[in-house]
Amino acid sequence: MPDNSSRRNFLRQTSIAGAGFLAPLAFAQQKPEAKEKGEKEAADEEISPAEDLMREHGVLNRILLIYDEHLRMLAEKKPFDGSILVSAADIIRHFVEEYHEKLEEDFLFPRFRKAGKHVKLVDMLQTQHRAGRDLTAKIRELGATATLKYVSSDTDKLADALRAFLRMYRPHEAREDTVLFPAFRSIISPHEYDALGDDFEKKEDQLFGEEGFFKVVDQVAALEKRLGIYELAQFTPK
Repeated sequence: MPDNSSRRNFLRQTSIAGAGFLAPLAFAQQKPEAKEKGEKEAADEEISPAEDLMREHGVLNRILLIYDEHLRMLAEKKPFDGSILVSAADIIRHFVEEYHEKLEEDFLFPRFRKAGKHVKLVDMLQTQHRAGRDLTAKIRELGATATLKYVSSDTDKLADALRAFLRMYRPHEAREDTVLFPAFRSIISPHEYDALGDDFEKKEDQLFGEEGFFKVVDQVAALEKRLGIYELAQFTPK
């Protein structure tokens, strides 16, 4: 018959094993929305400055798809609701230009110049930011008048502005994602890098409210639905 010491060891081991089995089971039984909320909060806590900037490029890319669709309708002389285009341009203005690009200009570009790295690239990116703001103003102004009559020269001006914006921003963001953002960590200390992540998050909350990024994504999705380009399946080749 086992002594008391052996029995205690056996009970301790089985308790530990049971706890290890029950913990993942309890997590799996959580409500889906609770798990999603936890995952979202964890993602926010762990996101780095470069990851933050790159996911904001995802918002920009979705607006570029909205611009693509308007360009297609212009080419086919189809009527469209100009308020969708104006709302898309407003997201570019407030989220991309006044927030995302301002972060780059205030926190990234000066540090690259000080480190003497990618200076020509940084200068060109900043020049393109200025050009982008001019194009956004044009797109917004012309989009606001669109019940656009296709006999009007305004349709050509709007198409030209959309094309110019698309042509510039796709290589612009691709160069940032593949060259500038990956190099950023190498020119500052780990402590400063982590602190900037916190600064970016605070600025986002200040301008757009708590979980501001997800609110902006929801705004973009609502525009995609109104335009009929939300469903991902429609982009799959048949």
